[in-house]
Amino acid sequence: MMNNMTSTACRLRMLRRAVGVLLVLMLSLAGRGQGLRVLVRDSARHEPLIGASVAVPGTGVGAATDVTGTATLDPAPAPGTRLRISALGFRARLAVVPAAGGGLTVQLAPSAEEIDEVVVTATRTNSRIEDLPTRVEVLGLEELEEESSIKPANIAGLLGDFAGAQIQPTSPTTGNADLRLQGLPGQYTQILRDGVPLYGGFAGSFGLLTIPPLDLRQVELIKGSNSTLYGGGAIAGLVNLVSKTPNLDRPSYAFSLNQTTLRESDLTGFAAKRGARWGYTAFVGLVNQKEKDVDGDGFVDVPRARSLNLHPRLFFYPNAHSQLALGYNGTAESRRAGDLQVMQHGPDIASGRLFYVDNTSLRNTVDLLYVNDSVARGALTVKATGTDFVRDVNTPIASFTAFQTTYFAEVNYRHGYGRHTVVAGLDANGEQLGSFNRSATPLRSPYRYATVGAFVQDDWRLLPALNLQTGLRYDHHNQFGGFLLPRVALLYKASPAVTARLNGGLGYRAAVPYINSLDERDYPLVQPLRGVRAETSLGINGDVNFQRTFAGFDTPLTLNVNQSFFYTRLADPLVLNGSGFAGPSGQNFLTWQNAADPLSTRGLETYVRLRADETELYLGYVFTDARQQYDAVNERLPLSARHKFAAVALVDFAENFNAGVEASYTGQQYLSDGRTTPGYPLFAAILRYHTEAWTVALNGENLLDYRQTRRERVVSPPLGNPVFSELWAPVEGRVINLSVTWRWVKG
Repeated sequence: MMNNMTSTACRLRMLRRAVGVLLVLMLSLAGRGQGLRVLVRDSARHEPLIGASVAVPGTGVGAATDVTGTATLDPAPAPGTRLRISALGFRARLAVVPAAGGGLTVQLAPSAEEIDEVVVTATRTNSRIEDLPTRVEVLGLEELEEESSIKPANIAGLLGDFAGAQIQPTSPTTGNADLRLQGLPGQYTQILRDGVPLYGGFAGSFGLLTIPPLDLRQVELIKGSNSTLYGGGAIAGLVNLVSKTPNLDRPSYAFSLNQTTLRESDLTGFAAKRGARWGYTAFVGLVNQKEKDVDGDGFVDVPRARSLNLHPRLFFYPNAHSQLALGYNGTAESRRAGDLQVMQHGPDIASGRLFYVDNTSLRNTVDLLYVNDSVARGALTVKATGTDFVRDVNTPIASFTAFQTTYFAEVNYRHGYGRHTVVAGLDANGEQLGSFNRSATPLRSPYRYATVGAFVQDDWRLLPALNLQTGLRYDHHNQFGGFLLPRVALLYKASPAVTARLNGGLGYRAAVPYINSLDERDYPLVQPLRGVRAETSLGINGDVNFQRTFAGFDTPLTLNVNQSFFYTRLADPLVLNGSGFAGPSGQNFLTWQNAADPLSTRGLETYVRLRADETELYLGYVFTDARQQYDAVNERLPLSARHKFAAVALVDFAENFNAGVEASYTGQQYLSDGRTTPGYPLFAAILRYHTEAWTVALNGENLLDYRQTRRERVVSPPLGNPVFSELWAPVEGRVINLSVTWRWVKG
């Protein structure tokens, strides 16, 4: 009896508990029914986002999404309340609570920014940018995609976005341009592609104008003397162009069409795919630029140009720790400039209208890269490249055909030892310049350069707040002897918001007879190098950076303030003596000589950046004092602006629509004869509409139509063999372009 009663009581207690649990569940479900359910999805893959944040800004009310991508706000906010939905790696969105009941579905677009920290490859340690003692400035995929909408044919304008960098036009006819860093001419900047020297000497002609942005994933810039990293040439700094690589099981394709008011048409395409063992990337670009006389003086300001660019790469992955890549880069280009009447109807002897310049070039490059990151728990890298460059030049005064072959090979090994990351390696590079028989010029005496080098670099985390990077390189050049190149860089993290860097090193540059600023008519007049020494340098750079994020806004606001300084002293600078065909004294031979006194540049760079998600405001100022101390009459280095201001504003008006404006002011410059130029402003604006696959951009450059030809003539008689002025401002004027880009990436 007792056992039965006990059993019945247990059953009753269990029944009451079950009823209680059921009532709690029902009340809970009823309560959930009164809340607001927000479903968050990835707009690209249409998958639920786990861990996304749904919040009412400024109230502390919010929730995170579960495994189904759903977040519940209980009680439900009032209709019309703004919600902020965000997730790591995605662009945040604002949404409004609907008036009617039910749930809300929000799709977040993947952010163009890298989710992980930016990893820099130029220094070989593959370190995060915030941990590097060397200051490295990086333009990522977002900026490169924007540039594809503005100037899909080349990256010349993109490099001008770096503070302290100046794209300097060198020819009023052929449209060639140089990259000047920290006031120094373009020959003192080294251009790399995936850590391999890209152009040099004679082969540097039109180099920046043949590199398309659609083919790149990242652009890295290191200012100041960096010969310790890659050998001679990097006195003003180096630019490393990082190519796109395929992602496993995520094929991607892109196609872009662009048209400008300067009658330039661009067609570019890119494809990438990778499986478990094999992968590939492929780029093709076509440019058709028609000639245009902007100022109506009878000479073209924009040359006729046609080019084809091919860059396929094949990847092989033997295992999870190694990669082998083989690539080819081919560029075929023709440029024709000069007297518009001669270009369209041929020479007219009676009127003396005879002048033209034809440049035809063919560049073939083969490169190889092997990486294995599991060699005794270290990383082994082997890379090599070879380039054959042929350029044919025709003018009424002189004609020649020349070729330059270059090669580069390197093997390095990286290993971590506690707080040290050590990289050591060997490399060899060389170049040969010569001419074909029809060229009755000093090019008949070709030069052959060969350099072997050894280097070691140590990244040492001395303390949690202190990083030290030291490097040492020794190069032996077959013509100019040996160079010992030490380098030291220091990073101090004073607080989570304040960091400071200081670095310095030695550099050198081997003499070459040809630079981009030479007029084509002057090439045959340049004498072979005799009795010259290599240029050597000392460079010091430092900066202090402040960064802070402010909460309490609909979107977190990030403030970044940077103040930097630079100094470079160039000993034994090479000076070209003689006036050449383009000079007022007629035909003279041109000879390179080392100046007795140095050339020096020093200056300050300041910028302030405010950013909230995709909305950004940037203000920058650069002061440069560049002096050629060997010239007592004209001490200021020509074409180096002392003051430069820049401002950029980017605004996201909606999820699919944004706009930006850019303004700059280039201050007074000095010319070779000591005259000064006026300062001038430039304005640009862009409107961009984008969906998951399509981007349509309307862009305007130099909207005020400022041109040097409005202030002075850049072409002077005689018409058959004109004299060109130094270029200190644009000559092409206002440019409007419309581009359409299609991109697809498998989810």
